[in-house]
Amino acid sequence: MTSDTSAFWDFPYTSQRMPLLARNVVSTSQPLASAAGLLMLARGGNAVDAALATAITLTVVEPCMNGIGGDAFAIIWDGQRMHGLNASGRAPRRWTPEHFSRYEAMPSRGWDSVTVPGTVSAWRALSDRFGTVPFAELFEPALRYARHGYMVSPTVHRQWQAQVVELMPQPGYREAFAPQGRAPLPGEQFICPGQARTLERIAASKGDDFYRGDLAKAIADHARNTGGLIDEHDLAAHQADWVEPISVRYRELTLHEIGPSGQGIGALMALGMLQHFDLKAAGVDSALSQHLQIEAMKLAFADLQEFVADPDAMHTVSAADLLSRSYLAARAKLIDPERAAPARAGSPHSGGTVYLTAADERGMMVSFIQSNFKGFGSGVVVPDTGIALHNRGWGFTLRPGHPNQVAPGKRPFHTIIPGFLTRDGLPLMSFGLMGGSMQAQGHLQVTSRIADYGQNPQAASDAPRWRVMDDNSSVAVEWNFSQEAVAGLRARGHQVTVAPRFNTEFGCAQMAMTTQNGYIAASDHRKDGYPVGL
Repeated sequence: MTSDTSAFWDFPYTSQRMPLLARNVVSTSQPLASAAGLLMLARGGNAVDAALATAITLTVVEPCMNGIGGDAFAIIWDGQRMHGLNASGRAPRRWTPEHFSRYEAMPSRGWDSVTVPGTVSAWRALSDRFGTVPFAELFEPALRYARHGYMVSPTVHRQWQAQVVELMPQPGYREAFAPQGRAPLPGEQFICPGQARTLERIAASKGDDFYRGDLAKAIADHARNTGGLIDEHDLAAHQADWVEPISVRYRELTLHEIGPSGQGIGALMALGMLQHFDLKAAGVDSALSQHLQIEAMKLAFADLQEFVADPDAMHTVSAADLLSRSYLAARAKLIDPERAAPARAGSPHSGGTVYLTAADERGMMVSFIQSNFKGFGSGVVVPDTGIALHNRGWGFTLRPGHPNQVAPGKRPFHTIIPGFLTRDGLPLMSFGLMGGSMQAQGHLQVTSRIADYGQNPQAASDAPRWRVMDDNSSVAVEWNFSQEAVAGLRARGHQVTVAPRFNTEFGCAQMAMTTQNGYIAASDHRKDGYPVGL
């Protein structure tokens, strides 16, 4: 955890990466996007300027994982204090429970999965409050790639191609993102003129056109013509909210997350339970250490599924109730160090994503995440705009009376979460780990590796990961998980599947940790990205 120990500089895991050490850093999953952020730093911009140029460029060069029509969240250390931004969208006003009564579950694709997109509002809010580079200049790298093309990387091709068959029937998808009936091949140049025109309008209007102008009308018209319910009123009513992050102290560190309706509280709850176990004594990468973390995560997930929703709808159980020390201590007592157990919700006191981080020599640090969910999202693409609309509505439930039941104007349960670690009230690391339900699990694993085992950011990223699957029981582990740990988990009753080497279901991390002279930036070897700096 500190750079004065030799163990901190160990790199014990299979990887293709080394960390970057610099006074100004940008790290994300796509090198062209990282370069866009570096360009803003070179022009004298700050970490927010760099993060925004990176995020905007990612919608062009990694469209299979995020887009203009998605949602976003951020945690910012401005050099003095922390700020949180929730730019997730709400359900259209005509999304009543009655409208969804014909479904057995929330749709995962199509118009009935499309809530109001919030990403563009995040760009505007961050730039207005913290940016120094003119808003329109942030779009220059993205516009260059949208107008003139870029060469598609192998990882982006794989993720893109895996979605094409399912999404081809959705309105507008083929024309924008699969004009040849397939994803662009590795090394092939891809151009999206519609995205260029859209980004030009957003840049010129500081995003207003997306919510109240011609772009808003294009989205609403496409919905009217192809069976959607979102309209101009829904788009105009959207706003991003500045919020106070929630946190839990774990060992000498404090992990900060954006609160509900996001899943970040799950990582905090699991760490609150693990506070009652000696993971350091259990040993890094041991079966016992992994078992304790998995069991804590399962209990946290059980509570997320039962209680977490738009905070305005959490009338009986609040975030504070779920993070109560006494409640988490009671949950920790359910964890048997020698045996896996089914996870059920407790009884608290009643009353396709991209992540990036940027940090600058003035002390500003940005933890930023944006997503269309499930890759391209809903599959619905607004004609001639390159706007792929997300499917965050899938996060709602149809269960009557549940706090997360679908309803007009409500935010759904959300998976994307930026993370931030502090020590003694001072910033230590901005970080995130994209990948659906893997995100809270990844935040837990990274935090433990740094707090319990003193690993550096690159080692904490390179380490083999486990993932509790959606049944909240079975567990998948990466190909290089130690055989002894796999055997130990199975002996404790876990159903463990070892994934093949290039499986992409274990998330992709980016991190920037403070040091005496600058930052240590790390990028996940599981994708194409690498950190850059100056």
